Amino acid sequence: MRVLEGIEPQRVFHFFEQICTIPHGSRNTRAISDWCVAFAKERGLEHHQDQADNVIIIKEATPGYEHAESIILQGHLDMVCEKEVGCSKDMDREGLDLMVDGDVIRAVGTTLGGDDGIAVAMMLAILDAQDLAHPRLEAVFTADEEIGLLGASAIDVRPLQGRRMVNLDSETEGIFTVSCAGGSTDRCILPLVRAEHAGTALTVTVRGLQGGHSGTEIHKGGANANILMGRILQAMAARTQLRIQWVRGGLKDNAIPVASEALLSVEDAPAARAAVEELAAALQNEYRVTDPGLEVSVAEGGETACPMDAATTDKVICMLTCLPNGVQAMSADIPGLVQTSVNLGILSTEEEGLSASCCVRSSVDSQKEMLKARLTTLMTQLGGRVEVSGDYPGWAYLPESPLRRTMTDVFQERYGYEPKIEAIHAGLECGLFAGKIPGLDCVSIGPDLLEIHTPREAMCIASVQRVWAFLLEVLARAKG
Repeated sequence: MRVLEGIEPQRVFHFFEQICTIPHGSRNTRAISDWCVAFAKERGLEHHQDQADNVIIIKEATPGYEHAESIILQGHLDMVCEKEVGCSKDMDREGLDLMVDGDVIRAVGTTLGGDDGIAVAMMLAILDAQDLAHPRLEAVFTADEEIGLLGASAIDVRPLQGRRMVNLDSETEGIFTVSCAGGSTDRCILPLVRAEHAGTALTVTVRGLQGGHSGTEIHKGGANANILMGRILQAMAARTQLRIQWVRGGLKDNAIPVASEALLSVEDAPAARAAVEELAAALQNEYRVTDPGLEVSVAEGGETACPMDAATTDKVICMLTCLPNGVQAMSADIPGLVQTSVNLGILSTEEEGLSASCCVRSSVDSQKEMLKARLTTLMTQLGGRVEVSGDYPGWAYLPESPLRRTMTDVFQERYGYEPKIEAIHAGLECGLFAGKIPGLDCVSIGPDLLEIHTPREAMCIASVQRVWAFLLEVLARAKG
């Protein structure tokens, strides 16, 4: 007997349980991609599969909906594979062990993959049904979303006729996500010239910051350790001659760095120490609410290296002082939404030069390009360059969205209150599809998923039931 047998909607949970028997972590999606293709072949449905493991399955309109606009349904095939300490399951080769715990479904010892297995299950259940009313449906199953939206980046959308898309990759019932940021990684590189310098070696350290995700937590106004280091170096240079040997901080470009350190050669050590101590007190006051654990320290000695010359030291200080960082613009359409930001996430001193890796985000592509231009202009003036990678488009908010209006009407009728309309300052597959399909009208929804990407992940059964019924009614309303 299946673990989920008898739970409504039975067709949805039947497919979800089948999905859970197939290992489908990121970069391990060929088997589940082939399984979706086999599903389409068995039902005589038009289908397309690519080398990135993306699958598109198309089902024509039911009687009475032949002239209605097509609707795209979209979710991703891969899941994040995490295990409890001591769990022996090989998630690359073995399926999941499901369990029902009251009103939620879990996996024993591992992540559940409700993100985004429930979307795949819902889409397959709709494609399998013979008793549902709907327009032409274009079900898009993307791969490797969890490791950088890779499938959505690679997919060929030419088989798609639809200009309305319901993305099923949200984790909170009652929230309609309608916009997301695009982004890129902009690596600023400054060549270094070194020269010997007679002075006292001092190591300066900034630590104890809160940090956080550079998209979803940038609005909190917390300190960036690399930016603070720039202020400290500038304050020291105003008191005494100094040369930078190296400076480094941060581990990921999309995380606000919690620590940074630099090794310097200074001519007047007492003056340098006094500058650090004075600024440290000011910084602790500035960030007493957001970063109460902020510490700034200075000590003699450290890993010695040939210092940068005077001109290069000045350029580094200018670079760290003038690089834009933090929130750059708030949305005029959605109150409280960060529209544009930049985060200096990784600072390192390498053989080729000083490298500052910045995560640039904006839901308005022209502002993202503006930030790239600002970085490039600064680095060009300093004799450096900018290398851009991982560029993906934003998903701009549509003030007028027929799809959102229909979904809102249906939601109010079924739930008795209005859904929450929300945008996020992070990347979603919707942004990539909006960049590939001109005029795309898109809304992202999903049932309640708890503690995703952890072995404690759980999926609320009652929420799946409500979202399923809501989705079917939206499709039924799409007649004209």
